Parts: sequence; C-alpha cells; structure tokens
Amino acid sequence: MLYPTIQELTKGEFNRYELALATAKCARIITNEYVEQREAAEKAATGNKEADRNLMNMINKEYRDEKAVKNAINKIHKGEYVLVRLEETEESAPETAQQNTELDA
Repeated sequence: MLYPTIQELTKGEFNRYELALATAKCARIITNEYVEQREAAEKAATGNKEADRNLMNMINKEYRDEKAVKNAINKIHKGEYVLVRLEETEESAPETAQQNTELDA
C-alpha cells in the first residue's frame, strides 16, 4: 500500500490528474532548489581538496538523499505545498498565477 494515499493527498477535492500535475510542479521546484544549492556549494568549494565530502554536507539533506517526487509528495501531505484550482478569471492573467506560491492543479 502506498503512503500517503491519494485520498489523503487530494482530500476529496482534486482528482488524480490534478494531483499528478501539482506533484510534478512541486518536484520541479525542489529540483531547481537542489541545483541552486549544488552550484553554490561547488563555487564555495573551489580549490578545496576535500571538496566532495564538504560539497555534500553543504546541500540540504532532504534534497540530497531523497528523490524529488517523493519529497514533493511528502511536502504536499505535510501541507507545505497546497493544491489550488485556478478559476477561469485567473487563467486569463498569467502574471497572477506566477506570483501565487501555491501549487495550481
């Protein structure tokens, strides 16, 4: 059995397709954050002989050790990312959707 279940993640408000889209968007955010942290760590470790060991310690353990999709599902389940459905009026204004920090399904 999968944990958390689809019903727990969607809370009966969203379908599986919307959950998959939101999870993919969240995973992309997590992946981008990992890339930024890795690049910053590589710049900081330039010229250091123990760079590999220090490099991994400079990256957030959550991003480093788990897959992005699993992190995304856990963050949605914990409520760190919230699924929202955009209304037709908001879809016509893309700048509003980009400023929203919630995940639109």
